Order: sequence, then C-alpha cells, then structure tokens
Amino acid sequence: MVIIKSSAEIVKMRKAGEIVALAFAAVKDAVRDGVTTGELNRIAHEVITSRGAVPSFLRYNGFPKSICASVNEVVIHGIPSEKTVLKNGDVISVDIGAYYDGYHGDRAVTFGVGDISDGAKRLIQTAEDAFWAGISHAREGERVSDISAAVQQTVESRGFSVVRDFVGHGVGSSLHESPEVPNYGQPGRGVRLYQGMTIAVEPMISAGRSEVRIGSDGWTVTTVDGSLSAHFEHSVAVTANEPLLLTAEV
Repeated sequence: MVIIKSSAEIVKMRKAGEIVALAFAAVKDAVRDGVTTGELNRIAHEVITSRGAVPSFLRYNGFPKSICASVNEVVIHGIPSEKTVLKNGDVISVDIGAYYDGYHGDRAVTFGVGDISDGAKRLIQTAEDAFWAGISHAREGERVSDISAAVQQTVESRGFSVVRDFVGHGVGSSLHESPEVPNYGQPGRGVRLYQGMTIAVEPMISAGRSEVRIGSDGWTVTTVDGSLSAHFEHSVAVTANEPLLLTAEV
C-alpha cells in the first residue's frame, strides 16, 4: 500500500534528510587514497548518532554496519571493513540512511578516489544525470514508470547498463515502502504519482553487463563481469510541481 504523507510528516522527513546530508559532507571530506571503508563507516555513524538519529541500515535485516560502502565492481550493499582500503583511481558508492523522529532519509552518492579515469567519470556522471532525468517526472499525475523510462533512456543512450535486479522504493516511517521504483520500463504504466508520496529514486548502473551476483556474505552485490558500477540516490517528495529533495544539503 502506498502511504501518502502529510505536510507535517514531510517536514520530519526533511529533518532526517538533513542529518543524512551532514553525514555525506563528512564522508566526502574523508574519501581519499589510503582510507578504509571502516573509517568512513565510523565517521558517518558519529555524525548520525551525535544528532540524535539512528543509522537506518545498522542491523536492518541483519546488516552489520551503519552505511553501505561499495567499491568499483560492487554495485550496492558493500559492508565497510578495515581490510578494504581505498586507492587512487577507485570509485566508491556510499549509501547512508538516518532514522529520526519516526522517519527515514536515504541517499547514495558515488565518489571518485583521487585521479579516476575518464570512463569512470562518465559513469558516475551518468548515474547522477539519470537520477535527475527520472525525478523530472516525479510529479502528481505522472506514473512510476515515467521515472523508470527516463532513467533507462539516459543510461543506455550513453552505452551503459541498468542493473535490473534491484530497484528504488517508497520511503517514510519504514525504510522500504511501496511502490517499487525500477530503473527501466515503458512510460505510462504502473502506480500513478500523487502529491505527498515519498520515494527513493536510485539509478544503479554498470559500465558492462547488467547482471549482478550476491556474495557469500548475503549482502555484497557485484557486477558479474567485474565492470565498474555507480549509484546515485535521493529521497524525494512528489508535489504538484517540482519534486522536493528530502536529503539535499542544508
């Protein structure tokens, strides 16, 4: 069931989103050659908890850390570790959620570490551009698949692949709510969008094939061909006009 949020609830979600944005600012400053993904996890955890919030991912279905840190061919759900050390040329998707006053904020950004290749830059930029293309349709009266089709067209027109096994989702008092928001599909289909819907739109893309596999830890999702991946996400409120970013910088 799709849950329509009141204006008061959206204000609360924006507060959760502000905490997510602050965590991202701290993590962005720390991404560099030689840092571990475990350290990035500690930084984000401290920001979130110091503001009275709870990391959305910590212990969610058994997930052991406060953020997801997914390096190179890892698409999503990478588990932070002191053994995973970033090096110049890597790309890392960081996914952060915060639960505050009864509501979640959920966002992901892919960063380059030091000097990255032109191909990696183009991949990262495409994931972000696909997000913006998608949410241009996140307005009352359009449909979820209008978002999906815009994401797919942007990604595939640049020679990249859309990961299809995982999708965006509704977000609110639960981290994952209805509706699902795929990153591919035909426009004009599926759930109609109404003012007050809150969704996490999150293109997950690959420089190679679209197929992925889940690792033996039950979480880590990698491209089957070892190609680089990128991920970009914001929590968004549907309005009658322009969509409202709930996890944007303050």
